Amino acid sequence: MTAIDNRTAAAAPAVSLDDVRAAARAALDPRVWDFVDGGSGTEHTLVANRAAFAELALVPRVLTGVAAPHTAAQLVGTTAAMPVAVAPMAYQRLLHDGGEVSAARAASTRGVPYIISTLSSYSLEDIAATGADTWFQLYCLRDQAKNDELVGRAEEAGCQALMVTADVPLMARRLRDVRNGFALPPHVRAANLDNGSSSKAHRGADGTSALAVHTSAAFAPGLSWPDVERLRRRTTLPLIIKGILDPRDARTAADLGADAVVVSTHGGRQLDGVQPSLRALPGIVAAVSGDCEVLLDSGVRDGTDVLKALALGARGVLFGRPVLWGLALGGEGGVAEVLALLHTELTEAMTLAGCGDPAAAARLRTERLRPHA
Repeated sequence: MTAIDNRTAAAAPAVSLDDVRAAARAALDPRVWDFVDGGSGTEHTLVANRAAFAELALVPRVLTGVAAPHTAAQLVGTTAAMPVAVAPMAYQRLLHDGGEVSAARAASTRGVPYIISTLSSYSLEDIAATGADTWFQLYCLRDQAKNDELVGRAEEAGCQALMVTADVPLMARRLRDVRNGFALPPHVRAANLDNGSSSKAHRGADGTSALAVHTSAAFAPGLSWPDVERLRRRTTLPLIIKGILDPRDARTAADLGADAVVVSTHGGRQLDGVQPSLRALPGIVAAVSGDCEVLLDSGVRDGTDVLKALALGARGVLFGRPVLWGLALGGEGGVAEVLALLHTELTEAMTLAGCGDPAAAARLRTERLRPHA
C-alpha cells in the first residue's frame, strides 16, 4: 500500500460529494478503500445512518427575505465558518503523504475546526502548528500516565477542546478489514504514541485486523463515568463526550460538567444494529435541555444533511469520510475543495429553506417520510 496523490483523478470538477467518492474509490488501493468505507458487522448501521437522512423531510419557510444566509456558528467556544467540524479520523497518511497536516491546513483555509485523533499519523504538535483551530480526541489508554501526557500535550499545543471517545471499549469486528488481513504499511504509525507502541498494527495476518489487535492492547476496556469526572478535573479545556446514543448517558455527561456531547454511531464502525445517530438526536437534545451543546456525527454527506441535523436541534455536525475522499485525491487542495462544496450546498439549502442563519434552521419543522414498500 502506498500513499496516494492522484490529482489527475480529480481533473474534472466535482459537482457533488458523490463525485468525489467515486473518484477516490477508483484511485485508492482496495484494502485502503475498505478501511475508509467499511463498517462493523454486517454494516446495518452504516446503511441506516444514510437512510435516516433520506427518510427525514424538511418543511421550508417562504417569503422570509433571505438572500444570503450567514452560515457562521460557535461550536464549543470555537468560531466556525459553518456549523461543521472535521471529525477525528485515524491514520490519514494512508490516503496522502500529507495526511492530517494537509487536512488541517485545508480546514483552516475553510474556517472550520479540525479534530486531531489520538491515532493520527502526524503528531498532535505538528497538526496544531498548521494554525488550524484544533480539538484533541482522546482514546483512553490502559496507561493512565499516557492519558495525562496526551492531555497535557494537547493543552500545550493550543488545542481548544478535549473530546473523549466513549464508544470504543474495544474495536468492533470490521469484516472488510478482517477479510483483507488489514495492517498499516511501514510509513504509517500512531505518531502520538511511543514509537514502538503501534508495532502490532503493522503485523498483518490472514483473517485478522492488525488495527484491532493493536487497539485491544492499547485501549482501556473498562472506561467509566469516574474516568470522565477525573478528566473534567484534570483539564480546563471544554470537554466533549463522543459516542452518545442514549439520552440517559447524555444527561449524565451534562451533569458531570461536559460542555458538549456528540451523538454518534462511530460512522457505523462500532456496535452494529444500533439506531442511527439522526434518529437518536431529538431525544438527546431534550435530555440535556440546553445544559450542554449537542453535535451530530455519522452519515453526514452533504449540505442538506447539515441543515436536517440543525433542524433537529444539533448545534453542528462532525464531517468525516468525505474529507478522506478529498485527501486521497488532492491532499490539502482536495480537502479544501470538499469543504468548499459542502459550504456551497449548505448555503443553497439554507436559502431555499428560508433560513438566514443556523438559529433559524433550528426552528424548521421536519416530517419523517414513510420508506417505500
